[in-house]
Amino acid sequence: MERNMAEPSQTTFKRVLLKISGEALMGDQGYGLHPPTVERIAREVQSVHQMGVEICMVIGGGNIFRGLAGSAQGMERTTADYMGMLATVMNALAMQSSLESLGVFTRVISAIRMDEVAEPYIRRRAVRHLEKKRVCIFAAGTGNPYFTTDTAATLRANEMACEAIFKGTKVDGVYDKDPVKFPDAKRYDRVSYDDCLAKHLKVMDASAIALARDNSLPIIVFSLDEPGGFRGILAGQGTYTTVHG
Repeated sequence: MERNMAEPSQTTFKRVLLKISGEALMGDQGYGLHPPTVERIAREVQSVHQMGVEICMVIGGGNIFRGLAGSAQGMERTTADYMGMLATVMNALAMQSSLESLGVFTRVISAIRMDEVAEPYIRRRAVRHLEKKRVCIFAAGTGNPYFTTDTAATLRANEMACEAIFKGTKVDGVYDKDPVKFPDAKRYDRVSYDDCLAKHLKVMDASAIALARDNSLPIIVFSLDEPGGFRGILAGQGTYTTVHG
């Protein structure tokens, strides 16, 4: 028997996808996984799970290997991308371990079959996991080279009928330029998909933005470093940017 859910708090969202980069799991390290950081993010997910929200996740692999970087150094692009997909599986397993240590039932679902460590991607089975209040972590991107985990996140969010993608970053929204380098950078409260593409705002890659636009899927960009930020936004609080039609 799975545990009873805590009484949900007030939120307008019933099913969401959380997209985070692999670098978010590094903490202050320059490479790999930082277990306390993984646990902190897992606790953020747990707090939203306790609201009764159904949660999917997609985690990048850039903390271990980035296919585009490998290709730039002379590696064949397809091979480099597959290596990047395997890195996302490692991150997904780390997050699963951390979530389950907190009592959150979790399934890692891989677009590349590796039955000993993860389930294969079957859409109806994944939907059923969500209905049973299990967190689903989609790993290995789309299973195809040349597609980023941003595109994979948008694809899975559409397939799972999520109401929004929550993009956890190091800053509290979308800015017209890098706020770390430019103190006068302006933060948008709301911005259109077309403006993101035209102004190269780097919310997600162009394919992901176009796919979200074509399916009217909102993207909510917020700071993953803000304690309680994920739960707060779902409860209608906090600072964030909404990318919409």
